[in-house]
Amino acid sequence: MKGYRDQSHRHPILCLAGGALAFLGVFAYLAARFNYPDVLDGPAATVFPSLLATGQQGRLVWAIYGLLPLIWLPAGVAAYEALAPVQRGAMRLALQFAVVAALAMMLGLMRWPSVHWHLALAFERAAPPEQAVLASVFDGLNTYLGNYIGEFLGELSFSAFFLLTSIVWLQSPSSSRWIGWLGLVTAAFGLLGTFRNVTGAVAPIAALNNYLLPVFMIILGVALARWRTNETSAGA
Repeated sequence: MKGYRDQSHRHPILCLAGGALAFLGVFAYLAARFNYPDVLDGPAATVFPSLLATGQQGRLVWAIYGLLPLIWLPAGVAAYEALAPVQRGAMRLALQFAVVAALAMMLGLMRWPSVHWHLALAFERAAPPEQAVLASVFDGLNTYLGNYIGEFLGELSFSAFFLLTSIVWLQSPSSSRWIGWLGLVTAAFGLLGTFRNVTGAVAPIAALNNYLLPVFMIILGVALARWRTNETSAGA
């Protein structure tokens, strides 16, 4: 029973590292096939044909991308289980931020294989006056679901999750304090990057964080897996 319990604690951590690798794969695919993320700033007349050109395979990739934020749920639970004995209140708040991040980012990403896909099909057959209406709907959804919910709220939430987890990590007896400091840097870059739609000054930071984020996710996943193992061994 003890061995089974230890293994079950590791599964959410595998989701965190695996999700980071999946994020890199999907991001690379969309960058090659859809000019992502630069295409997000384009008008409907440019984006819709590019979206449909990816075909059903591209739509499937978008659907997978939209589900990837679910990794924040097991990640939040795993971090809470590992670090709550150090600082329970902070880790409870970190867990809640992980849940908000998952929901917000899913709402933002799932618009592409669903409502945007159908808008693109309608746009293809519509007359110019109708296309103008569809373009307005597209812009409104991008602003609300994309910029405000998915990007700002979602990224703000997972950056807060990293921030709180890293602070508690530095308060823990772990000897790998560099993980906590790396988490603080990742969280700071993420928080600054959420304002890229307000000022272009932080755009380079946001771009760098696209690579730093999955790296830290993998490191944190491995570190928490080892934390569970060490903790169990110590208590044996």
